[in-house]
Amino acid sequence: MEQFESLIRIPLGQAVRDAIDFLKEYLGGFFDAIATVFSAIYDVASWVFTTPPFWAVIFVFAAAAWLVKGWKLAVGTVLGFVVILAVDQWENAMLTLALTIVAVLIATAIAIPLGIWAARSQTVSNVVRPILDFLQTMPAFVYLLPAIFLFSVGVVPGIVATIMFAIAPGVRLTELGIRGVDPEVVEAGQAFGATPGRVLRQIQLPLALPSIMAGINQIIMLSLSMSVIASMVGAPGLGRPIVQALSSVNVPLGFEAGLAVVMIAMILDRLTGALGTRQRPRRRSATPSSAASPGDAGADTRVPANA
Repeated sequence: MEQFESLIRIPLGQAVRDAIDFLKEYLGGFFDAIATVFSAIYDVASWVFTTPPFWAVIFVFAAAAWLVKGWKLAVGTVLGFVVILAVDQWENAMLTLALTIVAVLIATAIAIPLGIWAARSQTVSNVVRPILDFLQTMPAFVYLLPAIFLFSVGVVPGIVATIMFAIAPGVRLTELGIRGVDPEVVEAGQAFGATPGRVLRQIQLPLALPSIMAGINQIIMLSLSMSVIASMVGAPGLGRPIVQALSSVNVPLGFEAGLAVVMIAMILDRLTGALGTRQRPRRRSATPSSAASPGDAGADTRVPANA
C-alpha cells in the first residue's frame, strides 16, 4: 500500500516552495519595492488615524455618516466609537482601521479594472473565474504562508494576505454589475454615437454602481476579518490582543478586543451600505442621450427649410 501511495504521490508542496524560491531569487527587487510602497502607505494611514485626538476622528466619521444617510447613522457611528473608547482599545482599533483601509484601497484599485476587463472579454472572464474560485475556497491562514516567504514578517505580509483574501468579491460583483446592464440601453447609447469608453463611463458604470458598491462593501468586511488574522504574522492592531487572549485564556481581553472589531465592522458596513443606497435613485440619469453629445451622434441636426 505504501509503495502504491508513493507512486501516485505528487509533490505539489515542494513545487510551490520552488516557485517561491524562484520568485525571491529573480524578482526580489520587485517584491522589495512593493514592500516599501505598502509600508509607506500604511505609515501615512496609521499617522492619519492615530495622531489626531479621538474626538477629531469621531467627528469626521460622524460627519460622513450624516452626509450619506442622516443623523441616525451619525449617532450610531458616534456610539460605536464611544464603545471602542470604553473598552480601552482605541489605538489598536485605529491601527486595524488603517490596515483595513490600505488593503481596501489597493484591492479595490485592482478589482474594479479587472472586473471591467472580465465583463468586456469572455476570455478574460474564463481565465479569472477559476482563480477567484481558488482564492475564495482557500483557508484564510494559508494566505499568510506565501506572504511570509515573500515579505518576511510585519505589516506588509498582513496587507498582502488581506488583499488576496478580500479581492475576489470585488471582481465578481463588478463583472456581474456590468454584464447585468440592459443590452438595449448599451445599443441605444452606441446608436447615439457614443464611443465604447463613453458607454462604459456614462451608461454601464452608473447602472452597475449598486453592484460595484456591494463588492466594495464585501472587500471591506473581508479585509477587516483578515486584518485580525494578519496579526499572527506581525501586523499591528486588534488582532494582537485577541491572539494574546487566546494564548493566555484571557476572556475579558478577548471580549473587549472582539467587541471593538465588531464596532468597526458595523460602522464601515453602514457607511458603505448607505453610500450604495444613495446612488440608486441616480441610476435613471444614465440615459443613452447623456452618453453622447449631438455632435457625437453624427445626426443632421439642421432644421428643414419648410419647418
